[in-house]
Amino acid sequence: MHKSSGMRLSFVLLSTCGVPLAANAVTWDFSFIASSVQVAKAPADTATPAKPNMTATAAAQPAQAQTPPQATAPAQATNGRAFPSPLDSPPFPDSDWLGFPLIGAPWSGAPDYPLEKALYGDKLAKQDIHIYGWVNPSFNASTSKQSNVPLAYDLVPNKPELDQVCLVVEKQPNTVQTAHDDWGFRFVALDGTNYRYTIMKGIFSDQLLKYNHEYGVDPVEMYGMWYTPKVAEGMVLRVGRYISPPDIEAQLTPDNYMYSHSLMFSVDPYTYVGINPTIRLSPQWEVMAQVHSGNDTAPWSNSAQLNFGLMARYASPNGKDGFWGGVNSIGSGQVVDQHDNLQQVVGTWGHKFDNKYHMMTEAYYMWEYNGNMGGTAIDGPPFAGTGGGAGKFLPGKSDATGVVNYFQIETSKKSYVSIRNDFLNDPRGYRTGYATAYSSHTLGYSVLLTPLITFRPEIRYEHAYGATPYDIGTRRDQWTLAADMIFRF
Repeated sequence: MHKSSGMRLSFVLLSTCGVPLAANAVTWDFSFIASSVQVAKAPADTATPAKPNMTATAAAQPAQAQTPPQATAPAQATNGRAFPSPLDSPPFPDSDWLGFPLIGAPWSGAPDYPLEKALYGDKLAKQDIHIYGWVNPSFNASTSKQSNVPLAYDLVPNKPELDQVCLVVEKQPNTVQTAHDDWGFRFVALDGTNYRYTIMKGIFSDQLLKYNHEYGVDPVEMYGMWYTPKVAEGMVLRVGRYISPPDIEAQLTPDNYMYSHSLMFSVDPYTYVGINPTIRLSPQWEVMAQVHSGNDTAPWSNSAQLNFGLMARYASPNGKDGFWGGVNSIGSGQVVDQHDNLQQVVGTWGHKFDNKYHMMTEAYYMWEYNGNMGGTAIDGPPFAGTGGGAGKFLPGKSDATGVVNYFQIETSKKSYVSIRNDFLNDPRGYRTGYATAYSSHTLGYSVLLTPLITFRPEIRYEHAYGATPYDIGTRRDQWTLAADMIFRF
């Protein structure tokens, strides 16, 4: 279980597709935040307008991450070759049900944000390349004093933190058109405390696994894409490092309904390196296959093992229901060198009651063999209830089950209320370090203060039923009052 180096609030931009990018670190000028936003036009060979969406990741969802942030008008009736979008975005993180990429829909995550305009004008936009990002500070007040773990991501109690500073450089293929092949890529660099959850063994992983730093950097996503309309109704092949596809929740903060995460999300797979084809069979059905080296493990790591996945996406023609699920990872399940090799079967169902109310429900079953209490070993010094080496060896099979429900109430075109209830059963403690079942209950609110600034306060209560895991083994339950802000640029 990945749970926290010196902060560097700069990224080095490399030359992309012939457009010279600054070779020096960029100093963020937050006067950009006050600038206006222009949404990039759809590629010239399709007349379909860009679909509004406020999320900021392309992995697979609002869990998927998966669609980058945007501030535009509510969802339009036109959605390319896909069904009309069922949800409003804004205020919600995404306008479609889970399952990324949604082949046939116009790409909604290519906003011409102030940073890109200030650096390059429209030079990159003419090549369908976009640069944007966000800064995500937070604060929490907790009944715990030393650690909020297993709560995520605000693991340190009663202090402000810088969760994420992210920079995205991407080009998404045009999957609306069916006349020709197209290509794309996506690179996401993350700096902040949240690297502790996304870090992958073999990619700058000593920051966490060896030294247990609170802050660090992580290239969360690095992949290329190829789209061809010649396979069924279209196929996108993704190769590289990508975010684990299934969840309602996402690794990149703008893709989430709330600031904090459910207990079940905090301990499941985060990223993979592999080959990931998605095929559209009809407007209702897509299928996705995966071949990867295991959760949060680079192929060149000594913990890497061959795993497979197969998932399906269904969307009802009336937009009322969406399903996304299947096998996220299946292989030997054997833990090697004290690093998790999580096997997972997962399903998510979304349902829209009317234009004001909708919900999302997810359930999973995970397992592995011959692991350790607490999961992947962090050998660095103890920090906020993590580190100090591997936990107790657990021979044989260890498993965990999780269920979460999100219920959303749209209060305006800029705001919504979110109610989350989740349950995690970790009977041998291989996910959390404590053999117990948990539940958590959270009430959150999200509001756009400006088109580029989001504020998300929440109150949360969580309880363990068979142990005292909170505040480093001293409490059975925990209350937190927390809030974060997202500043897009």
